[in-house]
Amino acid sequence: MTSDFHDFLKRKFVHVAIGEFKSGKFSEAQHLYEQAVATYHDGFEGAYLLQEPRTDRGISIIFWESVDDMDANQTQEKHRAILRKMTPLFIDVPKVAIYEVVCEIQPAESEKNGLTQTAL
Repeated sequence: MTSDFHDFLKRKFVHVAIGEFKSGKFSEAQHLYEQAVATYHDGFEGAYLLQEPRTDRGISIIFWESVDDMDANQTQEKHRAILRKMTPLFIDVPKVAIYEVVCEIQPAESEKNGLTQTAL
């Protein structure tokens, strides 16, 4: 029981990168991003790549079980080789930060299915 409680308290970590690509290079960068993310394994919990409409600016958000898992995955040579291909596509070095998830709110199951509760 104590282990379940401690697992419940365990927080996720998020790697966030904000950057801008050279004009017209976002789709190429997206392809490389997908390749890089495909190399992740232990501790990887999901990723999002966001693009500001009609621009080449974007945000990468990658969820991890721990910072150690993130570091282990991002230092793999295959991952680093893909990032070396992506680097020249940026206008400038992206801003990178690590965040700890302190609050996560999911929609109720009935809302996911398009159902709403009504008082009778």
